[in-house]
Order: sequence, then structure tokens, then C-alpha cells
Amino acid sequence: MFLPFIQALCCILAQATPSRSGTIPVLPTLETGYHQMYDLQFYQAHQTFHEWERLHPQDPLAPSADAAAYLFTEFDRLGILQSELFVDDEKFKKSASLTPDPVAKRQFENALALSDRLADAVLARSPKDSNALFAKTMNLGLRSDYVGLIEKRYFTSLSYMKSAGILSDKLLAVDPTRYDAYLATGVENYMLGLNAAPVRWLLRIYGAQADKEQGIARLKLTAEKGHFLMPFARLLLAVAALRDKDKNRARQLLAGLAREFPNNGLYARELSLLQ
Repeated sequence: MFLPFIQALCCILAQATPSRSGTIPVLPTLETGYHQMYDLQFYQAHQTFHEWERLHPQDPLAPSADAAAYLFTEFDRLGILQSELFVDDEKFKKSASLTPDPVAKRQFENALALSDRLADAVLARSPKDSNALFAKTMNLGLRSDYVGLIEKRYFTSLSYMKSAGILSDKLLAVDPTRYDAYLATGVENYMLGLNAAPVRWLLRIYGAQADKEQGIARLKLTAEKGHFLMPFARLLLAVAALRDKDKNRARQLLAGLAREFPNNGLYARELSLLQ
């Protein structure tokens, strides 16, 4: 599925030499960094992503992943990923304004800018490069999350969300097995599909996709077959289950996340509320 990463990793492992203890040193991977990020080990995640970037300076997914870690750091600091904010729309709309960390915001934007430059350079040579297309899709999704959930600029967030959906469709036409990309249109369809029918009609005129059931189906693809974004897709499905009053399904999803990421108190906390 992620052939460039596998090939690169195999090349490095082939050249690795055992240490004095006879074991091969552990090498950084983006997978490791994402796991650390979801487990709220942000410092370690940044270290892992930076080391991958040093080893693969042309890979746009390295700075994109680094940007994701800055975003999730802010989510954790500001308490954004608490499911009741998503379950109770009015509570979310009326919640107090948030104050972004200016340093984290600058680092977030710098990482995205670097990723976009690297991806654009690859796409200039190879317009259908799935790795670069995925990085660009990720970056748009990260920007949508930042301006929507932290800065609460919802129309700007919608614009980024729509662009991410268009690009993800282009990516999936090239590589339908890039299951992480289904998250972009999954979120767009589900979140916008929650609006009343007249609003959905207006959103479709605007060009947004607003089909709740299709959104759930796409989120499930990422949750079941995805890679970097699989845990996030599972969290979103847990939130969707809570909205639909399906506590058993939400409990199942949150229990799995709590086992996999024991340092992340969000999952255990939300799970305890369902007991």
C-alpha cells in the first residue's frame, strides 16, 4: 500500500550493521511517529518525524506528519478532542474562544509550507505521484482542522475541507488502496450531512459533499484499512456512534483505542462515561 516507504525501509535495513550487542539498531518510521503522536508522546513523535525527514529529505510526508503532531499538541492542550463537543452541537458553537499557541502555530505552518514545497516539486515531475498527492491532501485536511476547530473560522475550514475532498478523489483515482485518503471526503460528507436538508442543498450548490451515510462508509474504510489515520478515523466513528445513540459501538471503538494508546487519557475518560 505504501510502497515507497517499504522500499526505502528495506534499503536502509539492508545497509544496517549490527551493534556490538549483535542487534540491529531500531530505525525511525513514520508509523512509529504517528503512534507516539496518538499516544500523546509529542516530543518523541517530533523526534521521530525529524529523523525520518533527515533520512528522506525529499519525502513530503515527513513535514506533513510533523505538522500533524503540532496540531494534535494544540488539540490536547485546548481539550478539543472531547467527544461531548462533537455530540452537543450547541455546546460546541457556544464554547469559549480558544487562544492558539503562537509558537506552535508558526511551527505548524512552517511544516506545512515545507511539505507543500516538496510535494509540488515531486508533482511537477510526476503529476500522479500518490505519495505527493497524499501529502497535499493531508495538508489541506490539517489546515481545515486548525482553522475550524481552533480558530473557529468555519467558512475557511469548509473551503479547505472541500479542496481536500477534491484532491483525495484525484488521489484515489490513481491509487484506490490509499485508504487514508478516504478520511477527507468521509469527514466532509458526514459532518456536512448532519445539517438540515435546506442547508445540505445549499452546500451541494457550493460544491460540498453532504451525504452522512457515504461519509460513514468512507470513514469505515480508513478505520479498517487505513494506515496513519486509522486511529483518528476510529475516534470519529466513535463520535458518530455517540451521535446515533449507539453506545455499544462507541464503547467498542473507544476500548480498542484505550488499549492501543494507554497514555492518551481521552479514550479512557470517554469510555468511563459510557460504563
